Formats: sequence, structure tokens, C-alpha cells
Amino acid sequence: MRWLAGSDHAGLALKCELIALLREWGDTVEDLGTDSSESVDYPDYGRAVAERVVAEGALGLLVCGTGNGIAMSANKVAQARAALATDAFTARMARMHNDANLIVFGARVVGVGVAGDALKAFRDASFEGGRHQKRVDKMMAIGKTEGS
Repeated sequence: MRWLAGSDHAGLALKCELIALLREWGDTVEDLGTDSSESVDYPDYGRAVAERVVAEGALGLLVCGTGNGIAMSANKVAQARAALATDAFTARMARMHNDANLIVFGARVVGVGVAGDALKAFRDASFEGGRHQKRVDKMMAIGKTEGS
């Protein structure tokens, strides 16, 4: 699998741990930053990763302090479906029922063990389609205007 990853300064350490796990599992990961513990703005990384995920059909990994800000930023990108995961169940369901293409963690909320389990569940799940497709279609239509 191909992944794009990003974080702010608060999420840097957890992002690095999770990238290492993905690579252990044989996946390819491109880290779009940050690579420093100096303060940066999470919207810049949420947007950059989400835009590339949508354009390239890869999966995305995002981390900030709580996960909320970077998830909200990513979800402003058309066709991005960034899901904040707190455990393996929420991660798995985000893929299976919501067709999430980005998983998001709060480094100040979950530790590497829980985040690693959730990442594995997300990675190994796939969208079920069926009755869930119409719901995803409705979700993705929210905020669209005619002609856009």
C-alpha cells in the first residue's frame, strides 16, 4: 500500500512511530512533514496530505495534538474523508462504512500501542459498499453547489 503522512510539531513523534510500523508491514510511505519539533500550523499539513491522497489515490496518515484540527483541515479538501480514530474499532469502521481515505490520531490522546493497533485495523479493512455507498455519496454531496 502507498501512504502519504503528515503532522504538526505535536504529532511528530507518533507520526514517526506509525510510519515505521507501516514500513515494517511492507508499505510505502512518503512523509510530507513536519520533520521538526518547532511550532508549525497543522492546517498546512492536513491540506497538503489530503490533496495528494485525493489526487493520487493513496491512503493518508495525519497526526496533531488532539487530531481534531488536522482532521478538520483535511476534510475541507474535496473527496477527502479523514477519520479521527481512538481505537481499532473506530478505525476499522471508518474504512468499512465511511470509505475513509485518511486516518487521523491525536498524539496527546492515544499512545503508540493503541494508535498502532488502530492503524493496522484501518490498513487491513476495506470499504463494504452496498448500503454504505449511498450514505457516503450523501455525505460527500454536503456543501456542494450546482455546477461545482
